[in-house]
Amino acid sequence: MASFFCPVSCSIRCCSNRDNLDDPNKQKMNSVKIHGTSAMSAANLDLLSQTAGAATALTSVASVPENGHITKEQLRQNIPTKKQSVDPYRQGLIIEGGVGYRQTVVTRSYEVGPDKTATLESILNLLQETALNHVWVSGLLGNGFGATHGMMRNNLIWVVTRMQVQLDQYPIWGEVIEIDTWVGESGKNGMRRDWQIRSHATGQIFARATSTWVMMNQQTRRLSKMPEEVRAEISPWFIEKQAIKENVPEKIVKLDDKAKYVKSNLKPKRSDLDMNHHVNNVKYVKWMLEAVPDQFLESYQLSSIILEYRRECGSSDIVQSLCEPDEATILKGGQQQLNEINLLTGFSLASGILDNHGLLGSFHKDTLGYTHLLQVKGNRKYEEIVRGSTRWRPKHSAISFTS
Repeated sequence: MASFFCPVSCSIRCCSNRDNLDDPNKQKMNSVKIHGTSAMSAANLDLLSQTAGAATALTSVASVPENGHITKEQLRQNIPTKKQSVDPYRQGLIIEGGVGYRQTVVTRSYEVGPDKTATLESILNLLQETALNHVWVSGLLGNGFGATHGMMRNNLIWVVTRMQVQLDQYPIWGEVIEIDTWVGESGKNGMRRDWQIRSHATGQIFARATSTWVMMNQQTRRLSKMPEEVRAEISPWFIEKQAIKENVPEKIVKLDDKAKYVKSNLKPKRSDLDMNHHVNNVKYVKWMLEAVPDQFLESYQLSSIILEYRRECGSSDIVQSLCEPDEATILKGGQQQLNEINLLTGFSLASGILDNHGLLGSFHKDTLGYTHLLQVKGNRKYEEIVRGSTRWRPKHSAISFTS
């Protein structure tokens, strides 16, 4: 598509007040200004500011290249070049002393599953979206997938190397939630990004997440050191706060072809690719969970997940998903069932044991942990894409007692 150029100083009229005086519906459309400043009513902006505890005005300015021209795409995106305190369109605002970001969202119908709770996929997408919006309001965003201006000049993109999510409770359909995100230093060449999700109504924390990011050259697809100009851009936003504290990060073992559950011939679709032309991280998680038995998924809910990314996945790769239940949690689950046999009331057994045809069946039903591996077939052998570890809790109590 050819680019549309116009001088920054030119005035483009989207709709005329004079022409639309007699049409109140058209008058509402006159709130768009080409120079990037939103003409959102003062009453609405004040309401957002009061709700968030920050009364600041929006001063978004479209990103303008050095040649003094903006493309049609830049005009439509209206990426800010200066830090914004409030973003009314995304219900977002700057927090944490001017360096963190909070976004208020409603859990929509297409983000929940049959049980009316938000799916893991939708939660991970919200984490990604708030991270990008944080960079957006910072004024650092270039024309890339979260890349700063300095990264664009050095042909660099962000890639995640590790991510951990802890879920205490899932948002329900229609519930309003607040997502906080902030960044910090991770070694010499990395960045840590954390999140916290809470209920807007009660303030209860639903989920916490942390991740580690490094830079990769977009052309060579090799990891890169952080250029000093990029460090100068992002380091003023770093804070020490951590959503999840890990003294010693959990090490995830590599599975082999003896894994109990295997799902093969998983193929990326065009819709699975992101703006960096590799498979989106959320898709990896979906592939990973496809190897978990359906019977287990019906009774258990994911409470935490750790991901260690090894390499990217392209559109032509054929992926294999391996999954192995953790032996320690199998034994723990079986022992728990044994302890719940009520010897004083006629040897009443837990319903989970009866439903699974004896004690051994109950061991599998109460498995609380899985180890995962996604791999792609290379020239001579399989190559790792991502290792994973998941922990699960019962959706509803599977134990019933008789008195």
